[in-house]
Amino acid sequence: MAQAKTLTQAELDQVLRYVATKQHAARNRLLVLMSFWSGMRVGEIAALRICDVRTEDGTIKAEVRLAATQTKGRFGRVVLLNDKLRDEIAHYLRSTSRAANLPLFPTAKKSGFTANTLTQWFYWTYRRAGIAGASSHSGRRTFITTLASKGVGVRVLASLAGHRSIAITQAYIDVNDEMKRRAVELV
Repeated sequence: MAQAKTLTQAELDQVLRYVATKQHAARNRLLVLMSFWSGMRVGEIAALRICDVRTEDGTIKAEVRLAATQTKGRFGRVVLLNDKLRDEIAHYLRSTSRAANLPLFPTAKKSGFTANTLTQWFYWTYRRAGIAGASSHSGRRTFITTLASKGVGVRVLASLAGHRSIAITQAYIDVNDEMKRRAVELV
């Protein structure tokens, strides 16, 4: 089975422009950015509740503590949220007054996505945005590859991805021509 496509910044921008034109634009923008900027798995994103990302006083958390029931492999983990993702979450949540225990990403029927329905959502979103070969795993793979290309070590990457083995993490890293050009300039 082929690995999910890693997206360039131009392709990510293309997807964001596409979702901006559709119903639930704010929700959909955050769905995409959550994948690309946190490296979370699609099932983890689907399992998020408002209280996972926002404190009782309305502050956006710097860390999301995923319970074992929310993760693959059934091991709880902590996902760090960078400032720009926290700003996006805050912007999105300003438009909702839903209860803290409800899904962060409601469907049109107000229930949350399942991992399967969110996987399908990503598939069709990428396809309709004109990005061939992308899947629900593309954001996660792009997150890991981007950090690797910026010199982040594989042990840190494994921890951020929630991998128990660095061998798994290494398989996510997509080597590209720009990475190779920068590498040879180090000699």
